[in-house]
Amino acid sequence: MSEPNDRSSRLRRADKANLWHPFTQMAEWVAGDPVVVASAEREFLIDTEGNRYIDGTSSLWCNLHGHRRPEIDDAIRAQLDRFAHCTLLGLASGPSIELAERLAAMAPEGLTRVFYSDSGATAVEVALKMAFQYWRQCRPPRTRKTTFVCLDHAYHGDTLGAVSVGGIDLFHGLYRPLLFEAVRAPSPYCYRCSLGKQPETCGMACADRLEEILAARGETVAAVILEPLVQGAGGMITHPEGYLTRVADACRAHDVLLICDEVATGFGRTGRMFACEHEAVRPDLMCLAKGISGGYLPLAATLATEQIYQAFLGDPSELRTFFHGHTYTGNALACAAGAASLDVFETDGVLDRIAELEALLSERLAPLADLPHVGQVRRRGLMVGIELVADAETREPFPAEQRRGWNVCLAARQHGVWVRPLGDVVVLMPPYCISDRSLEALVDGVKRGIVQVTKA
Repeated sequence: MSEPNDRSSRLRRADKANLWHPFTQMAEWVAGDPVVVASAEREFLIDTEGNRYIDGTSSLWCNLHGHRRPEIDDAIRAQLDRFAHCTLLGLASGPSIELAERLAAMAPEGLTRVFYSDSGATAVEVALKMAFQYWRQCRPPRTRKTTFVCLDHAYHGDTLGAVSVGGIDLFHGLYRPLLFEAVRAPSPYCYRCSLGKQPETCGMACADRLEEILAARGETVAAVILEPLVQGAGGMITHPEGYLTRVADACRAHDVLLICDEVATGFGRTGRMFACEHEAVRPDLMCLAKGISGGYLPLAATLATEQIYQAFLGDPSELRTFFHGHTYTGNALACAAGAASLDVFETDGVLDRIAELEALLSERLAPLADLPHVGQVRRRGLMVGIELVADAETREPFPAEQRRGWNVCLAARQHGVWVRPLGDVVVLMPPYCISDRSLEALVDGVKRGIVQVTKA
């Protein structure tokens, strides 16, 4: 690694004096020497000292096609020559219309209406409010349907509605007095089953529990919300095949809306454009963000069925309007980037490339499962979680204060790899442009970090 220079030192001092970083204990941050990114290209981040790091988590799971993708850069520049932003409150704009048309055409069947917002959390807030209001305005109204069912270990964002349907106490416990009550169902976290079952013999008992909840409380449940196939921030928890189908079937049986949060899983991350497609599930509401703009600009969308949309129509005096919006809703630059990103999917055959990367990633990850302190390697598509444990046989976790996952990521940095953990789960989610060589270097750097940090 290169030695610090004057610019790096100045920026670090200013960062420590003025910035407050997300999900970061700032007392620890200001005592360290953070990496300051100066530029980036393809799968690499380049710091102010010229060091290059493989962006192993796609800049928090959003950068799809790599940094400085010419087609997306050009689309944003072209839109700047027209206009950067105009409100959608009382106006329409070409980029927002064109992207919505394309999203509706490629989404699971029936999702015809696109409501824009700014982030994954706001997309979830929109979905929750739509579901709640829908049941009050459908014919006949079902005003008792006000409850939401979510999963343990769920993460849907950090705004209060999204936190209310979250299930990670480390993030959410402090705020419980501010939240509405939701009903929690067991997560299909087979490695650490909360029901004490074994996946080979359990018959998917976690799905049984959710079905029981809806059978008992369906008359009061507005919607079930879940991340399809993979619970991202919960630790890259991969769901057993058929679980999503059972949830969808239970929702239909008990007249409950299904909200699929595809913020992390959407746009190819699981190997299909949307995770729902793996089991041919058609949700009533679907939340998109992160990769929607190719990782360039803040943008999110909540897609709804025509049936839900129709319940909001009427004379203005009836007050059936969806009274929700954001200043930057449908931002023209972000929508132009989103359309260009979809073009790249087509021109580059991205889903085919993802299949190739899946095979290589699976091959390279296999030896990690044999390391003495790796409990499980979980993967769906290009979403990977490597769970570190004190004892692989008993699955005993490391004491939290040892922060083994964080230290593994720090060690991997010395090998030219930038990754970030979820507790003691090391996460990999590379951009689709990554070369075979870089993918091998990414896994090798993480493996070296694990060995270094756990050998004692």
